[in-house]
Amino acid sequence: MAMKISDEKFKDLVKDNLQDTFMRGAVAGAQERLRTRRLDAAEELGNWEEWRSHGEEIRKHVLEHLDYYLHELTENVEKRGGHVFFAKTADEANAYVRDVIHAKNGKKVVKSKSMVTEEIGLNQVLEQEGCEVIETDLGEYILQLDEHDPPSHIVAPALHKNKEQIRAVFAEKLDYKLSSKPEELALHAREKLRQEFLTADIGITGCNFAISESGSVSLVTNEGNARLVSALPKTQITVMGMERVVPTFEEFEVLVSLLTRSAVGQKLTSYVTALTGPRQEGDADGPEEFHLVIVDNGRSKILGTEFQSVLQCIRCAACINVCPVYRHIGGHSYNSIYPGPIGAVLTPLLGGYDDFKELPYASTLCGACTDACPVKIPLHELLHKHRQVIVEKEGRAPISEKLAMKAFGLGAASNPIYGAGSKMASTMMKPFTKNDRISNGPGPLKAWTEIREFPAPNKQRFRDWFKDHEKGGDDK
Repeated sequence: MAMKISDEKFKDLVKDNLQDTFMRGAVAGAQERLRTRRLDAAEELGNWEEWRSHGEEIRKHVLEHLDYYLHELTENVEKRGGHVFFAKTADEANAYVRDVIHAKNGKKVVKSKSMVTEEIGLNQVLEQEGCEVIETDLGEYILQLDEHDPPSHIVAPALHKNKEQIRAVFAEKLDYKLSSKPEELALHAREKLRQEFLTADIGITGCNFAISESGSVSLVTNEGNARLVSALPKTQITVMGMERVVPTFEEFEVLVSLLTRSAVGQKLTSYVTALTGPRQEGDADGPEEFHLVIVDNGRSKILGTEFQSVLQCIRCAACINVCPVYRHIGGHSYNSIYPGPIGAVLTPLLGGYDDFKELPYASTLCGACTDACPVKIPLHELLHKHRQVIVEKEGRAPISEKLAMKAFGLGAASNPIYGAGSKMASTMMKPFTKNDRISNGPGPLKAWTEIREFPAPNKQRFRDWFKDHEKGGDDK
């Protein structure tokens, strides 16, 4: 699965998902729970805004000195016997991983959850080469079994499925006979996956943060699967976005505290693991060979631009959990493995406007995402900047919008024309008005009113009301 998850158009995806009442209910319920837990965890920690400012400071510092920290990380990984590869593109990253697996004669690969491997479409590449690839995160495992259904959330990828749907998938693909109780489903998956861990040749993980001072990579998880992926196979490959680096364990501690509270409202996840190179003499477990693949895939083009702050993201999904647009249209409508506000900003930068120019408009610009972000990415401002680029620099506004804005500009620049237009507005919109609301608007209003009603123009203009009010005041 690459960044784009289907060939359908954004409007068609939105229309379909607006009809999915279960998904919308599941998303709304999950958003409420996660938002409440995040707020409680932040309040318990205390001085939350100071923590956010510190997290922002760390991420900004790293991005401004990224070359230095990546060099330090590389040196320290190699000192411990690991191998580092810088991949400029998705194809280069996939080719390197494929070559490592071929060199080790690998046949079975177990993976822990990794958004960057989804971004570059690693699974498809390896499967085309004849490898058996098993996702071991429970949510990702469910989606993989269900015909590679794409994730709809960064932290909870199977959020759009209920337990009955999951039971049906298990019954079809895993010969499952028991009920839809979550405990029984999880136990069955655990028993199946345990055998996969024990027989895998290669383990592939993502990376929450890499610590440059020690050459360590960290995994922040709740299921323990990442520990097995990194400890049992003889060869481990970690794939990370180039921006996911911190200077020392001190900064790592700050960002993990922000991540766990913002993502799921926990003080700490069940497992916070730091892995440093291959197994050393005296180590009880660990891989015999370790490879770190550092992926650019368009990130370097964002550095130094007005969008650089998006690379501060720590993939907590706090912005997704408060977004009113995501609440209604779900993750698949974004047609990207990065949904929600962060996806609407990041995806067009990595994937281009040709496929994703609609995403910056999938926002009310309410600013809830910016307020929730633990590292203070100004997400709603970046969405607005995207719109400016699309219209002013790229010239991608629809012809109807260009004509409408030109007509408005001409009318607003002339007092007589503007006055005449405001007088005629109520009469012109009367055929589309019912109970002072427009529910089936013409032209540019059509797309808006398909989703929500639009207030009809008042019969009395403000300037006329004001004049009448002034006259009334003079009479007194």
